[in-house]
Amino acid sequence: MRHFIRGVCLASALAWAVTSLAQAPKGLTWDEVKARFEANNPTLAAGSLGIDQSKAEEITAYLRPNPQATLGIDQIGSRSPLSQTVLLASASYLHERQHKRELRLESAQKATNIAVSGQADLERNLLFTLRSTFIGVLQAKAVLRVATDNLDYWDKVLKISRDRFDAGDIAQIDLDRLELQRVQFEADVQAADVNLRTSKIELLMLLDDRTPIDQFDVLGLFEFSDQLAPLDQYRQTAVENRPDLKEAVQSVEKSKTDHQLAVANGSTDPTLNVDAGFPGISSDYLSYARPLNEYLGFGFSVPLRIFDRNQGEKQRTQIDISRNQKLLDATQAQVFNDVDSAFAMVNSNLILLRPYKARYLDQAVRVRETVRFSYEHGGAALLDFLNAESDYRSVQLNYVNLVGAYLTASAQLNLAVGREVLP
Repeated sequence: MRHFIRGVCLASALAWAVTSLAQAPKGLTWDEVKARFEANNPTLAAGSLGIDQSKAEEITAYLRPNPQATLGIDQIGSRSPLSQTVLLASASYLHERQHKRELRLESAQKATNIAVSGQADLERNLLFTLRSTFIGVLQAKAVLRVATDNLDYWDKVLKISRDRFDAGDIAQIDLDRLELQRVQFEADVQAADVNLRTSKIELLMLLDDRTPIDQFDVLGLFEFSDQLAPLDQYRQTAVENRPDLKEAVQSVEKSKTDHQLAVANGSTDPTLNVDAGFPGISSDYLSYARPLNEYLGFGFSVPLRIFDRNQGEKQRTQIDISRNQKLLDATQAQVFNDVDSAFAMVNSNLILLRPYKARYLDQAVRVRETVRFSYEHGGAALLDFLNAESDYRSVQLNYVNLVGAYLTASAQLNLAVGREVLP
């Protein structure tokens, strides 16, 4: 019986462990988060539909004019309406000169290219928001981990301090001050937990995901890289990859095509015409008024271009070329400004992070443990120990926040360059 109960308990524990592992959230890497974002984000989906609309306008731009057909009956008499009738048929077609249709298609295609670049720029900005939120979750997890470690460490200190109090080694007031200090560590843990949940909610919103927060997690390396390429290399990469810069260049090219189209639209287009007549019903007793014989005729008509009704459009498109060129110059200046600013921010964070990793983190641990040993052996005051613990907590949190600032600045540099150049 005892072995049976033990087996049941073991099976229950094993089932509980399997269930817990099954319910544990599987962390998503950055690549997985990015893939979900590109597949599910409604803003990106709406932008893709805009590209499809632009492609549909290319079909409309290249359509040929439809020919005109006319049917009629002429010479309907009053005494015998059908005796002298003539059936008339004509067809006409507008011939577009100076490559109007080709220029319309070229303008529509360049509009599609602009839409594609605009979509890429939209994705670039949204990915920066996604990357910043992803970093925020990693940073919140790191802060929560530091806060939890500090609380666990302080609980060990309290256990030792209670043993010392029971042994008469410290006073009641010292124990009370140590226990009151635990409130701060508890507050840090709760604040970090709330911040983590809030960051996850923001990330789930960007992914358009309804997964419960407790079942959602991300994985990533929360660390900085000391490698940084020269500024000129990032500038050149930005010139080659920034979609908003490509969009500005394409806008200049499209405005030139639109001006060519405006000039072409000012030309006259002839209308080619062909008509034919056929005799209707005739009567022998109406020999004095026979209908016309069959005939076939050709002709064409051309508008008399006495007044140039397209001169305003020509001037507008010419001005639009200059306007887009100025916008291109402004975009180029903005690209270099973005790269320079982001590079300076990354470099500044690296300058601050290097001494933390080289000295400050180890020094904070060494100072805390030394003062703690001295306090437990009567060589330091309680206030010295509390100050050492506060300094250690500040150094740890500062380091985590600096790493988060570095990763955010790296994402800013990726945004400025137009592609991922820093992890």
